[in-house]
Amino acid sequence: MVTLTEVEDEHFQSSQAGPDVDDDDFTDTDSEISNDSDYDPSNETLAERLYALRDIVPPTTRGWISSRVNSISSKAWSVLSFSGKGAWVITTSALFFGVPFALSFAEDQQLTAMEQEYNMRQTGSELLTAGSEQNTADKVGAALGDGQAKPSL
Repeated sequence: MVTLTEVEDEHFQSSQAGPDVDDDDFTDTDSEISNDSDYDPSNETLAERLYALRDIVPPTTRGWISSRVNSISSKAWSVLSFSGKGAWVITTSALFFGVPFALSFAEDQQLTAMEQEYNMRQTGSELLTAGSEQNTADKVGAALGDGQAKPSL
């Protein structure tokens, strides 16, 4: 038959080197908050209170929320960046193509107005310099159809 005997190691019998600890002051509690704390909640800011609430949300949920916020912010940044670049392209295109077109259109309108003015002056000078053929009253009467000028009432 076999008999078991316990043999203690010398290493476990000697005490460890280190500071002397008074075991009388040691209390094993689950809470780290003591009753004689100098904590004053009125000095705490809203940001500190919200930061303390992070422990309520489980780490997996915090990770999910963080990834969603990062995803949304990156998409928003992409949309804003694309919008800014698009606005830049539209603005420069309008300047490069729109301004010269507007200037040429305005010049064309000015030329048309000058031609109309020239034609009106020509017509007016023909009426005034009708010469020996007819006088102005006869031309106006001729437009009425009977060759005689009719007085207006």
